[in-house]
Amino acid sequence: MKNTGQSSTSTEQLQSHIEKLQTQFDELSAKLKWYEEQFRLAQQKRFGASSEKTDPNQLDLQLFNEAEVLATTEEADAHVETITYSRKKPSGSREAKLDQFPVETIVYQLPEAEQVCYCCGGALHEMSTETRSEIKIIPAQVKVVRHVRQVYACRHCEREDVHTPVVTAPMPRPVYPGSFASPSILAHVMCQKYVESQPLYRQEQQFARLGLPLSRQTLANWMIYGAEKWLSHLEERMRVHLLRQDVLYADETTLQVLREPGKAPQTQSYMWLYRTGRMGPPIVLFDYKRTRGGEHPRDYLQGFHGYLHVDGYAGYHKVANTTLVGCWAHARRKFDEALKVLPSTEERKGTVAQQGLQYCNQLFVVERDIKEKTTEERYAIRKERSKPILDAYLVWLCQQRARTLPKSAVGQAIAYSLNQWEKLTSFLEDGRLEMDNNRSERSIKPFVIGRKNWLFANSPRGAKASAIIYSLLETAKENQLNPFQYLNYLFEQIPQLSDVTNGEKLDRFLPWSTSLPDVCHITKS
Repeated sequence: MKNTGQSSTSTEQLQSHIEKLQTQFDELSAKLKWYEEQFRLAQQKRFGASSEKTDPNQLDLQLFNEAEVLATTEEADAHVETITYSRKKPSGSREAKLDQFPVETIVYQLPEAEQVCYCCGGALHEMSTETRSEIKIIPAQVKVVRHVRQVYACRHCEREDVHTPVVTAPMPRPVYPGSFASPSILAHVMCQKYVESQPLYRQEQQFARLGLPLSRQTLANWMIYGAEKWLSHLEERMRVHLLRQDVLYADETTLQVLREPGKAPQTQSYMWLYRTGRMGPPIVLFDYKRTRGGEHPRDYLQGFHGYLHVDGYAGYHKVANTTLVGCWAHARRKFDEALKVLPSTEERKGTVAQQGLQYCNQLFVVERDIKEKTTEERYAIRKERSKPILDAYLVWLCQQRARTLPKSAVGQAIAYSLNQWEKLTSFLEDGRLEMDNNRSERSIKPFVIGRKNWLFANSPRGAKASAIIYSLLETAKENQLNPFQYLNYLFEQIPQLSDVTNGEKLDRFLPWSTSLPDVCHITKS
């Protein structure tokens, strides 16, 4: 009996040990699979194509197109064959594209002594001409402009009176008193850095090659002064107009600022973006902050009431009086990444990742079809076509969640859609809304590209100035303005205002104002 008891106890211990080892094995296998997925995803991001487009042949789900697949058209005539083809539409002559530019004409003539017929010796006359056109580039040139104004006095009063009146000719106020900075060079340096992504040290070298010694410190001071003294008033006015809209977009990205008080140079700060949507004037605003806290969009958007397109970041929940609209591009990207991390030897067709991707694709097909529709039509078609897809997708998500490892790539994709479901379905409420937050991601991309070139901001003042300048330039681009000509116009005109805080006067200089001169607008060929 004693031996039997010991044997039974030993068997139970072995069984418990086996179960424990099996649990550890399952956990390690799941962890190994996760690391393999992360490795393949990192390899794909580094070496693979960045496009997230799906093969059109993979768009169909039997769930949605069963009727179309099985149905036949009774009226179709088997003896009628329809042949279609496409060809590139002529875009107009090359000469027409050059009409907007000044023309320099060079005429080549025979010397008068050679205008004699080599056959009979008679005089030659002009029969026709042959013409070719070339594009000539005039490189940047530096020119000094001296502003000299005359001072006048009365000779009679000089001789006869005790007091002699003196009259001085009017002269425009300078954009930066006490410096060599002109409106054009301020506009040029800003556009080179914030539109063309040329860091100040490269511009310093370019000016040196032109024979003009300008240090990057001088250029930086010019940028900060121009932004704080003049452009900041326009940026504040643009924010007033932004908060009046019903639909906005928001996004954020990192920024390194070297000399932030109380922070190490290696720590990250953030550049926040807010912009308008389909309705109202195009407005793009940047806001520099030290952290990613949700209090920043809450404070910046204080007074706004309406819909706010965002990504999955929870900080936007602090914005009051708003309905958050989620981003289906992010939801779709999760399944796209889950599909890409599958081993190359594994069949992708019919996988959970592909099924989730197809549900998202079906929604985007609807959006592509209603892109040019009116607000009312978009709302009605979404209720008719997108709502059934969403209902089926939600059922599928709930089914798959119980069958999928939570930490796997496809498990995280499913969890994202379920966690964001309320925001992801908000676009059904209003035809003005969009399915994704791509509009703000496109607007923040110029900053991200510029950051790769100039890497960091030296100080909080510099970061704030950059936010102001980016706001003006990106909004100008959205309103089809020439960035250089627009900034040059601002720096010429705004210093002449008696009150730069007057909202009505500043509105005449906003990028969508009809009062802007033609030179500020991009000439369309």
